[in-house]
Amino acid sequence: MAETAEEIKARKERERDELYALDISGVEWHCAPGTEEHEERVEIAYLPEGAVAMRSSLDPDTVLRYTEAEWRAFVLGARDGEFDLEPAPRNGGLAPE
Repeated sequence: MAETAEEIKARKERERDELYALDISGVEWHCAPGTEEHEERVEIAYLPEGAVAMRSSLDPDTVLRYTEAEWRAFVLGARDGEFDLEPAPRNGGLAPE
């Protein structure tokens, strides 16, 4: 039997609450190879049950946490180009003077 919308919402809230209740003070943070300690970078940490935490090296106290399913969806979307940035026109599309 399929979950109702209310059941899905309740399950996701429960998963989020459990994920944010985890003590992650001792996790090992990883960043892209080749980045220097002083450079701004995105860092991730692997959590239990396939979950992932993500933070900015410039703001290490702000940590986002993702369930395994959320992280998988993000990574697959990124690989598929869902988050590719379109070149933004500068100065309303005009070339710099």
